[in-house]
Amino acid sequence: MKSIQVGLLGVGTVGSGVFSVLQRNQSEIVRRAGRGIEIAMVADLDTARAQAVVGPAVKVVSDARAVIANPDIDIVIELIGGYGIAKQLVLEAIEAGKHVVTANKALLAVHGSEIFAAASRKGVMVAFEAAVAGGIPIIKSLREGLSANRIQWIAGIINGTTNFILSEMRDKGLDFDVVLKQAQALGYAEADPTFDIEGVDAAHKAALMSAMAFGVPVQFDKAYVEGITQLGAQDIKYAEQLGYRIKLLGITKKTEKGIELRVHPTLVPNKRLIANVEGAMNAVMVHGDAVGTTLYYGKGAGSEPTASAVIADLIDIARLHNADPAQRVPHLAFQPDAMSNAPVLSMGEVVTSYYLRLKVADEAGVLANVTSILAKAGISIDAVLQREADEVGGEGATQTDLIILTHDCVEAKMNEALSQMQVLKTVLGTIVRIRKEELA
Repeated sequence: MKSIQVGLLGVGTVGSGVFSVLQRNQSEIVRRAGRGIEIAMVADLDTARAQAVVGPAVKVVSDARAVIANPDIDIVIELIGGYGIAKQLVLEAIEAGKHVVTANKALLAVHGSEIFAAASRKGVMVAFEAAVAGGIPIIKSLREGLSANRIQWIAGIINGTTNFILSEMRDKGLDFDVVLKQAQALGYAEADPTFDIEGVDAAHKAALMSAMAFGVPVQFDKAYVEGITQLGAQDIKYAEQLGYRIKLLGITKKTEKGIELRVHPTLVPNKRLIANVEGAMNAVMVHGDAVGTTLYYGKGAGSEPTASAVIADLIDIARLHNADPAQRVPHLAFQPDAMSNAPVLSMGEVVTSYYLRLKVADEAGVLANVTSILAKAGISIDAVLQREADEVGGEGATQTDLIILTHDCVEAKMNEALSQMQVLKTVLGTIVRIRKEELA
């Protein structure tokens, strides 16, 4: 059977990995796909560099639209990134009847509904395994492997940069700013790391997983997003003493009232496997009613791990290239006419538990005042850790840290309690609040 012809847009880190792995494992890929998969044309603004990567046998152009216009190209791989030209090129490729493979989580999180609808109209596939957690096959698991289940919740470490930073802060007792500079020097963080450290990248991925888990539209704009920039080394230390580790998690849950979709630093019991995922690695926990809790772990970025996911999508498309579009797996796992309109809850409606750290005056009655406010709000306490003043501020210190772990409550109640505690004369600084999930 004739090899399927692929056009590649962008030959950066991932693009070069795709070409390399496809060449190296071609015989194995043919055995799996039933036909060869050949990159026949490449578009990159740096044509000389791209030609050096793919060799003289592959046509290299600077205009991506020339690839899309080529009638011999069956699949277009978009590895340009971003929301702008990438969106135009993906929609043009779909309109031209090409299948699309992309690693662009930002594009799909923001414009996925439009792109998937266009693909359905044209009877082509948009595959995006590489858009979430790099080489971990979490998209295929949600779309196919767990399709017998009612998914109840997902919690994932889905940004390697932030996980590296948090791991280093815990291991070395360093503050965020110091570790960020180290991460940039080592290449784990970009020169502008905003999308990573502010949680935006993780929220893009969480929005896609939420859509596939619960059969709802991709709703990145409704996600609650909080990054790690305000975390201090002392909170990581106190969490450890209480039996927890702090991870930036993307969380989505199905509740009776609607769907939770949130990204924020989270205390996780250190006995959970996901709490022990260190460095730049990714991990995703999925809880289904039939299967229970499953864990997916691996490299969330990098040239060949991401290429692995891109090529898996190419193989899927090669197998289904001539299949009836109605018989293919839906883009978001559920049939387009069976999508739910369940609302995404505001953060104030979310139920979770909390870690609170208060800098307080070292005098009698402080703990009683704080616990009284929590009790009146209906918030029960799970644990209290009160440091001796000289442990925190040295001999003769007149202030100390009070750490409280709570049981579950509605966030709106916690917000009200925090506002009352913050104005107490014995509370000497801004109260630190970090959410806590048991993931049981």
